[in-house]
Amino acid sequence: MPMEQETMGLLIGGLSSIIGFTFIVVLLLLFSKKRKPFRLAYTFIIGFLLFFSLAASQAIKAITFDVSHPMASEEISFRLGISGVLWAISMLFLILGLIKFSYTKTSNVEAIQK
Repeated sequence: MPMEQETMGLLIGGLSSIIGFTFIVVLLLLFSKKRKPFRLAYTFIIGFLLFFSLAASQAIKAITFDVSHPMASEEISFRLGISGVLWAISMLFLILGLIKFSYTKTSNVEAIQK
């Protein structure tokens, strides 16, 4: 897909830095003693970040694929399909994490606030 020279570097750099920063914050929250009841939820969020990173990687590979290749259309479609499946799995992890956050026992939440 034709695009300007600097665009791909900015896309990869921006995506990597934001996901990396988010991953570090979630890891810090995961190992925080005050947030022990939420560890499974944070683990699901880490799964979301990992699968989303893989999906974005496949999407970027599809965008940058050489269009002069004889089977370019099929290869790009295949990579976008893989990206979509990985994205769907990442959304499943995000939903499970959000469900786990919202169904934590009230006594655990009250204990954290004290």
